[in-house]
Amino acid sequence: MAGNSYHDRLQEDAPYLTSNGKLSERAVDKIILQLNRVYPQIIYNKDAEKFRNPKTPLRKRLSDLLTYLQNKGDLACQEFYRALRNNAESVYATLPSRNNLSNPSSPVEIIRSQEKIILNDRGPVFFLACFSVAAGLAFLMYCNTSELKPTSASKKVFGFSALGFGRHIKNILISYLEEVSVDN
Repeated sequence: MAGNSYHDRLQEDAPYLTSNGKLSERAVDKIILQLNRVYPQIIYNKDAEKFRNPKTPLRKRLSDLLTYLQNKGDLACQEFYRALRNNAESVYATLPSRNNLSNPSSPVEIIRSQEKIILNDRGPVFFLACFSVAAGLAFLMYCNTSELKPTSASKKVFGFSALGFGRHIKNILISYLEEVSVDN
């Protein structure tokens, strides 16, 4: 695999992108317009007109554009990939450099992919359990009218349940307990 910079990725992807039929003329025009309108401007108006000239074959214009971007540096190449993703998602997804990135080879990349798995190992049961607790507390608060006075045991449950939540929810639960205490 080439280096990790966008410049190196573009060098790797250039033959694929310039092969016939990968990018339509419309997609190339949209990419050029996006690069022309981004700040800081990657392609200036004069160059944009040159790359959009319909008298020049699309393959030649695209090849010239990729060479131009590589000469501009890594930021220009990064903006090209952003424009390609916005305007030709199917081509972007099948780039050779993307395939190399999805197959991690270094230990650091393998560890990063394992971290993603570890962070996402909580499945739908965990979500349902959290949702059930929240819905139960909401139902309890909704159904608790002024006719039903909470006991000291229910106050303790509310007080301890506030410990496990964030600051905003703690404030709501504690203010609810203070209102109930004033009513008694």
